[in-house]
Amino acid sequence: MSADHRICDPLDVATIKADFPILARQVHGRRLVYLDSAASSQKPRQVLDAMQDFSVTSYANVHRGVYSIAVEADEGFEAARDAVARFIGAPSSRSVVFTKNVTEAINLVAHSWGRSNLGAGDSILLTEMEHHANIVPWLMLAEEKGFEIRYLPVADDHTLDLTDLDRLIDGVKLVSVTAMSNVLGTLNPIERLAAAAHAAGALILVDAAQWVPHLPTDVVAWDADFVGFTGHKLLGPSGIGVLWAREELLEAMPAFLGGGAMIRDVRLDGWTPNEIPWKFEAGTPPITEAVGLHAAIDYLTGLGMEAVRKHEVALTGYALRTLNERFGDDITIHGPSEPAQRGGVLSLAFRDVHPHDLSQILDQHGVCVRAGHHCAKPLMRRLGVGATARASLYVYNDESDVDALADALEATSTFFG
Repeated sequence: MSADHRICDPLDVATIKADFPILARQVHGRRLVYLDSAASSQKPRQVLDAMQDFSVTSYANVHRGVYSIAVEADEGFEAARDAVARFIGAPSSRSVVFTKNVTEAINLVAHSWGRSNLGAGDSILLTEMEHHANIVPWLMLAEEKGFEIRYLPVADDHTLDLTDLDRLIDGVKLVSVTAMSNVLGTLNPIERLAAAAHAAGALILVDAAQWVPHLPTDVVAWDADFVGFTGHKLLGPSGIGVLWAREELLEAMPAFLGGGAMIRDVRLDGWTPNEIPWKFEAGTPPITEAVGLHAAIDYLTGLGMEAVRKHEVALTGYALRTLNERFGDDITIHGPSEPAQRGGVLSLAFRDVHPHDLSQILDQHGVCVRAGHHCAKPLMRRLGVGATARASLYVYNDESDVDALADALEATSTFFG
């Protein structure tokens, strides 16, 4: 963000909003109220400009050329890797692998580490609140390898039920868990789960797609083994994600994809892999997107992640109070009741209005929310619903956006009588 409003605590949301060009547009004659950042966040002008400037002045393929703009591209790409490492508290950028998104990051672990280390008689532990991206790769691999998948249940208060943790974790080789539920907003106790995993002789993978954009992140404090997140949920572009892993794990893991950049030597009778992290980055990577991710990290660092979290706790509390006071029994908001125990993700059931109908009516009032199962069908079944409408908050939202949501829900109630 611009130097004249760095480290805003509390956040100056009016100034922040002005950094996001899309928020100036109107939809159906009303101002755009964007409440779908859990699906994908909007991008500030600083990110858009950084990507445009790089494309205009310095774009070239990376790790291939020695001419001037190729060197500039190399430097920009690797500077983004360094920025990621700093942002998540990683001790070295060598442990930062660029992927397409967090889904690819988890698949990389499943197909490389999992295929090498899991087999018949083994077990892994997931949870009932996982995104499909942290279930389906393991189901696919289990069909091939024959290992067991266990699940930590979701309690009635929408937190993880750890009552049976000792039994469920006994003998597993991997615990793979979301840091924040994309449906419930639940913040999971990663340090406790990591300690339990390591005591059981297991590794832990953290799906931090919803955490990293909203809270301070320290992979060392978590004592995690693998952490994945994605750029487009933290004000950056789509098409770039991150897998962080302990260096010794990456060194031991076989390459995931074959092709250019991930090799040191190729012969007709064999090949030698490149050093990490490039061993896992086959082909031309998302170069311009890495520059955008770097700019997004700089923007959030300028705000201060403690300030981001403080703002979202306060705004989530305001949203919970406002919606419950205005609509009472007509609204159900899934997830923990205390704002400090959750992120700014509000999955709603409103009267008997289908979530897709609700989303379409809210759109007529300029309010953007997602409707569906949010790639979490097992959790939907646990909640006893087919889908929800989900409003999600971020740095560019304030109380006026919550009020606009509430007013649009009021209009929906009137529309349906």
